[in-house]
Amino acid sequence: MSILNLIHGGNAGMMPELYKEMTEEEMTGKILKIKKKFGERLFIPGHHYQKDEVIQFADATGDSLQLAQVAQKNKKAEYIVFCGVHFMAETADMLTSDEQIVVLPDMRAGCSMADMANMLQTNRAWEELTELFGDTVIPLTYVNSTAEIKAFVGRNGGAAVTSSNAARMLTWALSQKERILFLPDQHLGRNTAFDLGIPLSRMAIWDPIAEKLEYNGALEDIKIILWKGHCSVHEKFTVANIKSVKERDPDINVIVHPECTHEVVALSDFSGSTKKIIDTINEAKPGSKWAIGTEMNLVSRIIQEHPDKQIESLNPDMCPCLTMNRIDMPHLLWSLEQIDKGEPTGVIKVDQDIAKDAILALNRMLTIR
Repeated sequence: MSILNLIHGGNAGMMPELYKEMTEEEMTGKILKIKKKFGERLFIPGHHYQKDEVIQFADATGDSLQLAQVAQKNKKAEYIVFCGVHFMAETADMLTSDEQIVVLPDMRAGCSMADMANMLQTNRAWEELTELFGDTVIPLTYVNSTAEIKAFVGRNGGAAVTSSNAARMLTWALSQKERILFLPDQHLGRNTAFDLGIPLSRMAIWDPIAEKLEYNGALEDIKIILWKGHCSVHEKFTVANIKSVKERDPDINVIVHPECTHEVVALSDFSGSTKKIIDTINEAKPGSKWAIGTEMNLVSRIIQEHPDKQIESLNPDMCPCLTMNRIDMPHLLWSLEQIDKGEPTGVIKVDQDIAKDAILALNRMLTIR
């Protein structure tokens, strides 16, 4: 758990067992009652990967940065109960006012990718890379990273990146410095750089555990340094999955998220951000066939919303994002009742010095066109 996250309230920590014993009907009634009582003073953003039992209560749905920006514009909300994971709630806290309180319904809802880059590792990597390359490296970080990592990037002239704007941000970064350090997801960095015409032979990997650069060629040839991190969900989609669905049905379209491995993205018919996947299916012709390589809760929701199309998960054995799914109806109700008591738990608060530098990274991204 990040040292930036402070849990407040007498019941900070674990949800009482009594919430697990309630019926769905009982919990639904209680949640709706609190939502009605607080009105505009309460805002519940829900990430696309959340369970339906949580999404049904969301005031807005979307990806992480989109939801944080919506929260930023919402000046009336006193409490923002972010149904997502740690780094998303951190971003919401940084973008909203000091008077607004951001709550994460379950403090165990983290992100394995974000946790693959901490400040100790990053400082050591930066020291080593600076020794190797001098002042020729600019850092970029995927928004799926901690506030501390965003702050590091902001302090060192870099910017944040989303899966939607990654190509634009890498192009900008290479206009600033000769090389990019891309944190923490190697696959998004690799896929984006390759699409921009940078060959795999000019991409190195930084291993934060071994604290070494993995590269076989001459150091001066390196353009992209990829942090050895990944999404535990998207890495489970394989070339074998694509071959299997294509052999069964050659007419099926495969669309995957760029957090998938390079081999999977290269073999797919389409790839793109969560928004692009949703938009592509929305615009697809009735009767078209799709195998989608992204988180299972979202795929299931897309299937329900498009009965006129044949849609399936690219990996039939795929599980939902386990950390995201720690937030469920009992935890949502618990967090709302704690707010109602005036004892909010799971409050996310980012240190102001860290927030200042992290917002630099976010603002650079938002102003570059």
